[in-house]
Amino acid sequence: MSELILKSIRRKALMDKLPVLSATELLKILAKLGYYTVRQKSSHMTLRSTNYPPITIPIHKEIARGTLRAIIREVGITKEQFERLIEGN
Repeated sequence: MSELILKSIRRKALMDKLPVLSATELLKILAKLGYYTVRQKSSHMTLRSTNYPPITIPIHKEIARGTLRAIIREVGITKEQFERLIEGN
């Protein structure tokens, strides 16, 4: 298989496994990493943490899987670490 096809398959597999979360649920998960709200402007909220880079998240009822994947990447954690945070461990 070509590299492009494999990359597409991997991307779809990752996206299919991530849950669809609301902004409130995502904020609770990110709080476990020490994130806190700095400001909110319109439908986006900026968060900071002492151990992780600052991020901006959308305040929507449902955060798209691709957006969630980008947020996980920005924070610098793996999908598995994120899933453990969801489970509460």
